[in-house]
Amino acid sequence: MADEPLVLGIETSCDETGVGIVRGHTLLADAVASSVDEHARFGGVVPEVASRAHLEAMVPTIERALREAGVAATDLDAVAVTAGPGLAGALLVGVSAAKAYAYALGKPLYGVNHLASHICVDQLEHGALPEPTMALLVSGGHSSLLLAPDITSDVRPLGSTIDDAAGEAFDKVARVLDLGFPGGPVIDKYAREGDPEAIAFPRGLTGPRDAPYDFSFSGLKTAVARWIEAKRNAGEEVPVRDVSASFQEAVTDVLTRKAVRACKDEGVDHLMIGGGVAANSRLRAMAEERCSAAGIRLRVPRPKLCTDNGAMVAALGAEMVARRRPTSGWDLPADSSLPVTEPHLPGTSDAPTDSHGQAHPHTHDHDHVHELSRENLYS
Repeated sequence: MADEPLVLGIETSCDETGVGIVRGHTLLADAVASSVDEHARFGGVVPEVASRAHLEAMVPTIERALREAGVAATDLDAVAVTAGPGLAGALLVGVSAAKAYAYALGKPLYGVNHLASHICVDQLEHGALPEPTMALLVSGGHSSLLLAPDITSDVRPLGSTIDDAAGEAFDKVARVLDLGFPGGPVIDKYAREGDPEAIAFPRGLTGPRDAPYDFSFSGLKTAVARWIEAKRNAGEEVPVRDVSASFQEAVTDVLTRKAVRACKDEGVDHLMIGGGVAANSRLRAMAEERCSAAGIRLRVPRPKLCTDNGAMVAALGAEMVARRRPTSGWDLPADSSLPVTEPHLPGTSDAPTDSHGQAHPHTHDHDHVHELSRENLYS
């Protein structure tokens, strides 16, 4: 275990400041500072508020993770950070912090993909990923089916949402039901006491001529809103629990149906589910039922590792180190639209590396300010 890479990961793609530390496939620390309460009164994430929250939480969260892991910053083998996709300002905070720490410590820097990280985090729970891995990623911003022959270099999109993501639909339906923000956990809670067959909500893109692996939840969201509006206009009470259960059933039905089909079509005998919506209890139960019936092995991380966190970034960073992938340069950008086909962003500038692409510790014979800062921060 001591020979496995010790990596710190920083995640700031949305409203949570996540810092994780892993050694190989072993999770040592997972510190998260969420700003969700600051966004709740707006009914959604406000990018400027999220960016400011990241700035305030960054250093304390990193220090908390180091204490939790019982390691010093100088012990790290590399620093990894989400370079995209996500909110541009929020990403920039994380990327800037990662550059600063990597530079001061003389450690390799890896800018990694948020979506690939959501897949790689399962290694911390269930061991090395099969190759290829079939992954269903469902969150507030993404609903995607991905095939990953190599999580560090080869991730192939099979399908994705053409409008609202699943998590976005949960938030919007919760708003119509006056359940607050975020919508996923509260709808899951109410759905447990409701009838999932009470209301026949539509299943988008499930016809014989529709794209087999793409998703659409905008029409479902609209159908739910109109059903609720009709009830209220008629002066009738809205059955919140039944609406929640029926809506949730429609979402999970489509997600699991398409994921199992993709596994069968591609000849993959397992399915990994990640992203914030993967914490939904009905999605997990339905996926287990359908995968079991189809002879497919299901891999789903525990709920805390499904939502955005630094551990997933550290996990992918550790895999990059282990497989000797090229490091990122100091010109690493924050790319809000980084495609999933790019699991990480290798450098284009002169970052010191050895013959294997690993960065050398930085030496600055005349950089007294840098040396003083390093001594103060990390000695």
